[in-house]
Amino acid sequence: MQTRTKVLIGVVVVVVFGSAAALSVAKSRDRGLDVRMEAVKRRDLVQIVTASGNIRARRKVDISSDVSAKVSELLVKEGQDVKEGQVLLRLDPAQYQAGVSRAEAALSQSMADSARQRANLIQAQRNLDRFLALRSRDSLLVSAQQVDDARTTLQVSQAQLKSAEFGVSQARASLDQAEDQLSKTIIRAPMDGKITRLNVDQGETVIIGTMNNAGSLILTISDLSVIEVVLQVDETDVPQIALGDSATVRIDAFPNRTFSGRVTEIGNSAIKPPSQQTTGQQAAIDFEVILTLDPTEAPLRPDLSATADIVTARRTDALAVPIIALTVRDQAADSSRADSLEENPVPGETAKQEVEGVYVVKDGKVKFTPVKVGIAGQEYFEILSGLSVGDTVVAGPYQRIRQLHDGDAVKQATGPQISS
Repeated sequence: MQTRTKVLIGVVVVVVFGSAAALSVAKSRDRGLDVRMEAVKRRDLVQIVTASGNIRARRKVDISSDVSAKVSELLVKEGQDVKEGQVLLRLDPAQYQAGVSRAEAALSQSMADSARQRANLIQAQRNLDRFLALRSRDSLLVSAQQVDDARTTLQVSQAQLKSAEFGVSQARASLDQAEDQLSKTIIRAPMDGKITRLNVDQGETVIIGTMNNAGSLILTISDLSVIEVVLQVDETDVPQIALGDSATVRIDAFPNRTFSGRVTEIGNSAIKPPSQQTTGQQAAIDFEVILTLDPTEAPLRPDLSATADIVTARRTDALAVPIIALTVRDQAADSSRADSLEENPVPGETAKQEVEGVYVVKDGKVKFTPVKVGIAGQEYFEILSGLSVGDTVVAGPYQRIRQLHDGDAVKQATGPQISS
């Protein structure tokens, strides 16, 4: 008897608590789900593409040596401003001065040889003229053989003189080359700018580059009057960017300042094409986008890290809904088509398609409404069709939006902000 009593009491308790839970759920659904609601308004929207990169000077010159020699005099230091034509450093000229002396001596020798050949030519011409004069008076005085020999000697002298003159030209060219080599021991600034990199010190030896060996990079001069930001932009964002788009740039070295600029160049090919990628999985495809910064007094330096927000589109007084309000749901593309597919299914074809839309609240209940969206701002989507000013939409939380169905009752959440 006691056991039966205990069982009956347990059953009663279960029934009471179960009924209370069911009643609570029913009342909750009758009251409606707690959601955030927002009225559709007109707003000014700005679409932005964000990318990171580095600072560089639009124009820079890497200076290497055209001759191999020891740095005998270094006249500048890194960070110094220089003017075009200013002497930056001097290399030891001894070897190249000796080369000039040899070339000068060779030129003098060639000129002397040319003078000697010219004298031989004059003598050969005189001999021929003399033989011709004697033979004209008396053919017995000079034989025809002697005249022919004199004429041949003249021709040989003419050829030897021409050869000597070519030798002079060759020696003069060698001298010019030696003098040019000597002049390259003095390195001058090719433009106005700042020395942003200095890789040598006095006493070091610089070498020239070869096909298989890079030469010594002595220093880099950068023209910092025009600064660029070189960005790596994802392939999905590149089509949105156009030349002339404005941008706001944040530079890590200047955390409390922003800089302005415009897009001046967009890469036509990927920075690292898929054919050059060696990893098993395909890496992200990025394109190079270059911004030119507006003039600034900030002491910017090459290679500083930067992040840019590129404004790709603007809308003034556009109909807008919160980004979180937009959802996707499957809808029948066409009811008659859907019925046909259900009766006679076609392999690989479905009667459903994904439709973007929002849940519009009317009389405390929701209805999914397809919309056509335009640009995306920071927090809002532009609505091109499907809604009107004053419509109320469910604006969160996201997980609850995904669980809604047409006809569900909702109410504005109160108290602490519910999680998205």
